[in-house]
Amino acid sequence: MFIPNQKVVCVDDNFPLGIEKLYNQLPVKDQIYVIRDIVPGQSLAGTEGEVAVYLIGLVNPTNKVGVERGFNAERFAPLSYKEVDDAVAVEEGEEVFEPVHP
Repeated sequence: MFIPNQKVVCVDDNFPLGIEKLYNQLPVKDQIYVIRDIVPGQSLAGTEGEVAVYLIGLVNPTNKVGVERGFNAERFAPLSYKEVDDAVAVEEGEEVFEPVHP
């Protein structure tokens, strides 16, 4: 699973219609995020057993019991060090070359 301060990439931003009413911000597929915290979560239907993550930079309203709404951890994948380095290089305007294997 994940740990706080770990970099992850969103792999699923297919949210149910109307969910934006419950959140200030939603993660976007292929965007890199940093885990703020990991907590027990529950589905929109109220089913327990999910693992929820909070992301640095995305702070959402609390639910009716005062707990911030998180995102199902299954929507994210960990980044490898190479992926992180490549993403930083692209943000800094550098070209990223993949090795060619004959």
